[in-house]
Amino acid sequence: MQAFRKLIGAWADTLRAIAGDTGVLLIVGIAPLLYGFFYPWPYGTQAVTRVPVAVVDYDHSSLSRQITRFAQASPRIDVRMVTGDEREAQQELWAGEIEGYAVLPADLKRNVLRGKAAVVTVEADGSYALLNKAVLYGFAEAAGTVSAGVEIKKLQAGGQSALQANASRSPINLQMVALFNPTEGYGSYVVPAVALLIIQQTLLMGVGMLVGLWAETGRHRADAATWLGRILAFSTVGYASGLLYFGWIFWLQDFPRGANTLGALVLLAFYIPAICTLGALLGTWFGNRERALQVLLFTALPMAFVSGFSWPAEALPDALQTLRWLFPSTAGIQASLRLNQMGAPLADAGGLLAVLAALAAVAGLLLLRFARPAKS
Repeated sequence: MQAFRKLIGAWADTLRAIAGDTGVLLIVGIAPLLYGFFYPWPYGTQAVTRVPVAVVDYDHSSLSRQITRFAQASPRIDVRMVTGDEREAQQELWAGEIEGYAVLPADLKRNVLRGKAAVVTVEADGSYALLNKAVLYGFAEAAGTVSAGVEIKKLQAGGQSALQANASRSPINLQMVALFNPTEGYGSYVVPAVALLIIQQTLLMGVGMLVGLWAETGRHRADAATWLGRILAFSTVGYASGLLYFGWIFWLQDFPRGANTLGALVLLAFYIPAICTLGALLGTWFGNRERALQVLLFTALPMAFVSGFSWPAEALPDALQTLRWLFPSTAGIQASLRLNQMGAPLADAGGLLAVLAALAAVAGLLLLRFARPAKS
C-alpha cells in the first residue's frame, strides 16, 4: 500500500511539474497540437496536378495536334507552350518556367500510317521526383491514348467491328484500386507515419529536459515505485497526444485511419511508455536540461530514414538494419501502418509490440540502475 501511495504521489507530482515548466509543457503539450495542424498543411492537395510543360511539334500533322490536345486535357500537366523549336523549350526548362516537354518528331504521322515505330521523346527535370513523375505520366497517357485509338482504327479497317477491335486491343482489362491510400496522395502516405515520429520526438525532448533538470539537482534518484509513477505521468501526456492524432487530426485531415481502432489503442499503450522510459534514461544520462534538447532535436531525420517507410529497410547497411530497432519509432510506425491504416489484426503486429515492450523493459532496468537512490 505504501508503494502504491508513493506511485500515485509521484504521478501527481510529475504532472504538476510538467504543467509548471513552460518549456516542457510547450514541447509535450503545445508542439504536438501545432504539428498536427501545420505539418499536413503543405500536403493538402495530396496529388501533384497541372505541372507546367511544353510541346515541341516538328510534325505539324493532325496526329501531333491530337496528342497535344490530349496532353492539354490531362489533369497531371498544363501545356503552357507549343513550339517548333526544341531550344526554346530547353531555355524555358532551364529557367524553371516549365518542368518538362515532349518532342513530337517530324514524319510522326507518316511513320504511324506506314506501321513503323514512332518515338515521342519526353524531357523532364529530375530534381523533383513527384514533378518528374507527373510530367512523364501525363505525356505517356496522352500518347498512349492516341496510340490506342490509331490501333483500333487499323483493326476496324481490317474488318473487325468496334467491339472486336477494342477486345483485340485490350484482351485483358486492368483495373487498379488503391486499398490503403484511396486518394494515392503523398499526404496520406507520409503524415500518418511521421505522426508517430512527432509523438516520439516531442516526448523524448520533453521528458529528457525535465529529467535532466532533476539530474542537475539530484532529484532523479528515486526508487522503483517513484519512477513508475513518473513514467505513468509522462505516458498520460503522451497517450493524450496519440489520441489527438489517431482520433482527431487524422479525421480532420481525412487521412486513412480507424481500420483497427482497438489495435491502435493497444499500440499506444506499448509505444508511449517505451518512449517515456527511454526519454527518462537519456535525461539521466545527459544530466543537463539543455543538452537533452540540443542532442535530440537533430535525431528526427535519421530516425525517419531508418524506420522503413520512406526508404526500404532492406536497402540500408546491415549495421543500420540492426541498430534501427533501438528506436521506438521503428516498431511503432510499422505497427501503426498495419493496425490503423491497413486494418491488420493485432496478432500481425505482435512481434512489433514485443519489440516495444522489450525496449521499455531494458530502458527501465537501466534507469533504475543509474538513478537508484544514493546510499546513506
